[in-house]
Amino acid sequence: MARRTVTARALAAAGTVAVLVAVLGACASADEDKDPEHRTFDLQGRTLTVDADDSALEIVAADGNAPGKVEVTRWFKGSVVVGSDPEVSWSMDGDRLKLRTHCSGVVADCATKHRVEVPRGVTVTVKTDDGSVRASGFRDALDVRTADGSVRVSDTTGPLTLRSDDGSLHAEVSSRRVEATTEDGSVRLELGAVPDLVETRSDDGSVRVDLPRATYRVSADSDDGSVDVSVPRDDASTHVVTARAQDGEVTVRTAN
Repeated sequence: MARRTVTARALAAAGTVAVLVAVLGACASADEDKDPEHRTFDLQGRTLTVDADDSALEIVAADGNAPGKVEVTRWFKGSVVVGSDPEVSWSMDGDRLKLRTHCSGVVADCATKHRVEVPRGVTVTVKTDDGSVRASGFRDALDVRTADGSVRVSDTTGPLTLRSDDGSLHAEVSSRRVEATTEDGSVRLELGAVPDLVETRSDDGSVRVDLPRATYRVSADSDDGSVDVSVPRDDASTHVVTARAQDGEVTVRTAN
């Protein structure tokens, strides 16, 4: 009897492990949500902070948005085998849009994605603990900060600040002022207009800055990696570029 009991327990345990492995092998994807939710929030003033904790973000400056209206689309897919059901929430408090995902328990598997459409003329700050950020279309200042996730910005001319604790930064923009800093990841800037000021740094990753043809005052160095500066240089230039890496290659060149 004892031998059969042990065998039954072993089979049950093996079955549980098999179920867990099967569940873990099928990771959730927000793109599987074919019926996303939409909501419109009122925005007072010309500043917006997007505060997210666990979501991929797409932030867009949209011409079609009514003044004072922020349009949000949410995709969500998730499950928890043992524990509370997953929850997502969104709310506007003053000029702060809060996007939250709660997903915890045994074999918790959730994925969330948001698209935030902002009217023109709004200065935007993005803060996220975990998730990639994509942004485009900004003519006003944009500030993106993420603790864990990559950042990509395109079609933007306003002042740009990008910071990530753990993630790569990539910008294809025509901004006159750009600051891009990451502790762990590469930095790549492709600038379509001659900038007034560019400041880039990576503690662990390469730094590459592609610039329009002009003369620049350049400061470039790496503690552990090659440095290649091929743009025309003049210490009296008003176009200032700083590119630094602690561990990685640094390249400052004229765009093809």
